[in-house]
Amino acid sequence: MRELSDKKVAIVIAPDKFRDEEYAQPHASLNLAKADITVVSRAVGKCYGTLGSVVHARMALDDAVKEDWDAVVFVGGAGSATYTDDPIAHELALRTNAAGNLVAAICKAPTILAHAGLIRGAEATSFVDDQDDLRKHGVKVRTSPVVETEVNGAPVITANGPQAAFAFGQAIVNTLRGPYDPFSFL
Repeated sequence: MRELSDKKVAIVIAPDKFRDEEYAQPHASLNLAKADITVVSRAVGKCYGTLGSVVHARMALDDAVKEDWDAVVFVGGAGSATYTDDPIAHELALRTNAAGNLVAAICKAPTILAHAGLIRGAEATSFVDDQDDLRKHGVKVRTSPVVETEVNGAPVITANGPQAAFAFGQAIVNTLRGPYDPFSFL
């Protein structure tokens, strides 16, 4: 399988109460694929997961929005609400999509994409408690654990919660790798 060492990925987590497995599973999948991962949060420093994880954010959101990313992944959990109506988080998602690159969000985080207007009219999923909010923002809500779609010709992946974290991570990696080429070894 093709390594992703040429792919820059921002994983955006809340400073507090991000969902541990929604960070850990996609991070592990991307790390195994050798992607260039940067953990982003409100500020550089320690961030705290709901289940006790401590993760060091290497870049502040204000700086991340100035970078070009092959993918931006928004992690859910109660703390992700800090980004729901954040104009900088919205700009990061919209700018990444406009460049034709992947935007992904899991659990509560798809509300960030909905409030940014990115997924209006598109299919998406989220944590069940947030599905009405998505509908209010013009999203076609699906109950599948992971929903892959295109918005403006660029990939968007959403997932509905911790139980989908592994499949979410795999979908991100597979999208970044592109279509499978059985003759790539030749």
